[in-house]
Amino acid sequence: MTVNVQAQMATALPFTPAVAAATAGIWSKVERVLPEDEWRQHAPFIERINRLKKQRNAVILAHNYMSPEIFHGVADIVGDSLALAKRAAETDADVIVMAGVHFMAETAKLLNPDKIVLMPDMDAGCSLAESIRPEDIRLLREAYPDAPVVTYVNTSAAVKAESDICCTSGNAVEVVESLGAERVLCLPDEYLAAWVATQTKVKILTWKGHCEVHERFTPDEIRRFRRAYDDLVVIAHPECPPEVIAAADFAGSTAKMIDYVRDEKPARVLMITECSMSDNIAAASPTTDFVRPCIMCPHMKKISLPKILHALETLEPRVEVDPAVAARARLAVERMIAVGRR
Repeated sequence: MTVNVQAQMATALPFTPAVAAATAGIWSKVERVLPEDEWRQHAPFIERINRLKKQRNAVILAHNYMSPEIFHGVADIVGDSLALAKRAAETDADVIVMAGVHFMAETAKLLNPDKIVLMPDMDAGCSLAESIRPEDIRLLREAYPDAPVVTYVNTSAAVKAESDICCTSGNAVEVVESLGAERVLCLPDEYLAAWVATQTKVKILTWKGHCEVHERFTPDEIRRFRRAYDDLVVIAHPECPPEVIAAADFAGSTAKMIDYVRDEKPARVLMITECSMSDNIAAASPTTDFVRPCIMCPHMKKISLPKILHALETLEPRVEVDPAVAARARLAVERMIAVGRR
């Protein structure tokens, strides 16, 4: 007998009084950002996933760019790439489900080689990760033998294996300066590297990799929003082009953007990053009005509640990393994590 998995995953589950009661606390968190009709479709999946997690001793890691029904509804651990990497190394769950993109699931597997790591959609990739290959790193080492290789965690395990150390947008400056080198290859995000160069005296060598979401923002767009809102505070991610960061009031990683809103409590914010993040912060920041220039990551949005449920039910698809690659890639990730402990 053949089973049409896509048809199964698209099948709606009933919104019953029992489901409503079990998910009432979650609904109270997201009712500002999700229409009620949409919630009634999500809630049955949320209830079933949360029940199945306990049976499987599973934990769901969700990136800040996940949609609210995943971020607030089923995630056990949320954060940017650095936070997810750290928490993945600490979990005692038997099963890890990555609600993010493929390189994040690989990183979780690197740090948990004996655990089952599930990727609800193996096609959830990353334009930035695909912009550089292991052989590119090897050629760069030949050209710049004195420059350590700092690789953004938004890369494949094979690329990490060719690197000296990984970084995220949240710790890139700290990682670069920890190496004590006069110049460093900071790969593959050209714009993140350019931003790091403004924050350190270390000479930064770059690569032309870009995030397909962040490179679409423009200074003109920011100026249009400023004309519409006199009290607007603009915060941008370092993966944006330099001229966009220059037009913003603050730049930082997704975690630092969240901290900024929480600590500064601006009346009105324009977040220059993937648009689901505004929804997720808005749910916890009722006094701030979020202006949303909505650009979504097509890869992140491949992850859905039905796909997460299917992964937990079948324990598939599983992420595996070649042991020879994993040993070297794991060292680069562990070095990154160790920098924050010094």
